[in-house]
Amino acid sequence: MIRLQVTPAAEEKIVPAAQYGHFAEHLGRCIYDGIWAEDDSTKRSPEGYRTDVLEALQKLQIPVLRWPGGCFADAYHWREGIGAPESRPVRVNTVWGWPLENNRFGTHEFFRLCELLGCDAYLAANMGSGTVQEMADWVEYVTSDYDTTLTCERRANGREHSWKLPYLGIGNEVWGGGGFMSPDHYADLYRNWQNFAKPYNQTPLMKIACGASGEDYNWTERMMARVEPWMMQGLSVHYYVVPSGNWDAKGDAVRFTDEEYKETIRKALVMEELLTKHSEIMDKYDPKKQVALIVDEWGSWYDVTPGTNGAYLYQQNTMRDAVLAACTLHIFHRHTDRVKMANLAQTVNVLQALILTEGDRMLCTPTYHVFDLFRPHKDGVLLDIAGEIPVAEGLPAVSVIATKKDGEICISLCNPALQETELTLDVGAVAGEVLSARILAGDCHAHNTFDAPDAVCPVEYSGVTMENGLLHMTLPACAVAVVALR
Repeated sequence: MIRLQVTPAAEEKIVPAAQYGHFAEHLGRCIYDGIWAEDDSTKRSPEGYRTDVLEALQKLQIPVLRWPGGCFADAYHWREGIGAPESRPVRVNTVWGWPLENNRFGTHEFFRLCELLGCDAYLAANMGSGTVQEMADWVEYVTSDYDTTLTCERRANGREHSWKLPYLGIGNEVWGGGGFMSPDHYADLYRNWQNFAKPYNQTPLMKIACGASGEDYNWTERMMARVEPWMMQGLSVHYYVVPSGNWDAKGDAVRFTDEEYKETIRKALVMEELLTKHSEIMDKYDPKKQVALIVDEWGSWYDVTPGTNGAYLYQQNTMRDAVLAACTLHIFHRHTDRVKMANLAQTVNVLQALILTEGDRMLCTPTYHVFDLFRPHKDGVLLDIAGEIPVAEGLPAVSVIATKKDGEICISLCNPALQETELTLDVGAVAGEVLSARILAGDCHAHNTFDAPDAVCPVEYSGVTMENGLLHMTLPACAVAVVALR
């Protein structure tokens, strides 16, 4: 039996809603056949979006969406995605499998999507094959209400008033396919480029520099040493969980052993160490924490589903991924002083997707349901969790986060182990009654299919009792639960 205590924190820390951000790249079927419907499908809205996907994302209340990449961003020229759709140039997507890219989904379509979702826009600028002038023009096109040539062009293309642009990434994975740069070279380029990223409507613009891949702490060290905090409001980090550690044989998304399950979750928990060490470096140069740590891309990465295009990165999504997502979100919450945004890769049909589509059919994955269950945490005040949590084979017996918002307490729990866990939470200092409890559980291989789209979904959690300020529960193996208190 595990016993923990939930109490008010000595210092108020708020979970940024943007930690629940998402990422949509022109990769495989994420945009076309995912977010955007190219044909005359019954699922196509008058504006071109897939209505079922749009409705599912609206329900999730996503806070921010990063676009157009990813690696695709450094081959993307924004002017090719504006104007009459039938007049836009057709290119080859040389980054992801060489399919044709018709540019039907461009700047106007992206910002309209953000409006429909009620989320913030995050543009990734092309530093790899673009120019600083191209980036500056894009920012002007999006944010200017002056009577400039670019503003008039945007108006002629159907948008009278400027859009809000809260986030701009300058370069993507420049240590790899985004340019194969050294950190010092990129830092000097970034200093120049950021100077010309000027929003014309005077709304705050967070400029996000390309940061490290995983454990490359030297990259963070060099960036922080060479770029003053006032020049970059964010520094990114990318981290993917590859169970095997072998990019040529990453592991199957559905068929895996118990040991492969455990290794996947152990690798997911490495995020704690990554954020701690990158933050310690940033603290040396930026003790006031002016520069946010942005987890631009995160999630599981397995071998593609057999029979699908290897470059499209389509994979199934099981309860293993739900546990991975829950544990990772909890880690982000524990680092709210530095981690101000995180974007799951990717939104639809790619990697650890929220949603999968097949023709006119759609399903929500177990990962989607975790994001849905955890919605009350957004902008909530973190509470303290005290007590010892046993660890076996590198896996904690339970992962717990508690927040308070609008007089209600949300406690999210995840059991990453392959056996049930009994625990008691002393919540007498913060709450007195249980309002609701829901749980997402199943065998670690359990997943939704197009023939059984609701095989894995949240249900009422009856295994919770409250007595004298003590919350008792038994969490099944590989389960995620949320309890609301008052």
